[in-house]
Amino acid sequence: MKWVDARGMLCPWPALRLAKAMRDAESVTILADDRRAAGELAALARNNGWSLVQNGEEFLVSALGFNPSFTSEA
Repeated sequence: MKWVDARGMLCPWPALRLAKAMRDAESVTILADDRRAAGELAALARNNGWSLVQNGEEFLVSALGFNPSFTSEA
């Protein structure tokens, strides 16, 4: 699982960072605090067939068929 810290970045940067990270990972946890990030990350996940689970500023994104547990290591 990859971790991406996109806190302090304004949209569309969190979505761009997520898209790049998902190129070579089955799941990514991304930290994003832009108020628009939730909607943009959800749209990106939906368009690519990924699952998305939000826990505050943490978003766990997984490719279909991959079901990791959501645990915070922060």
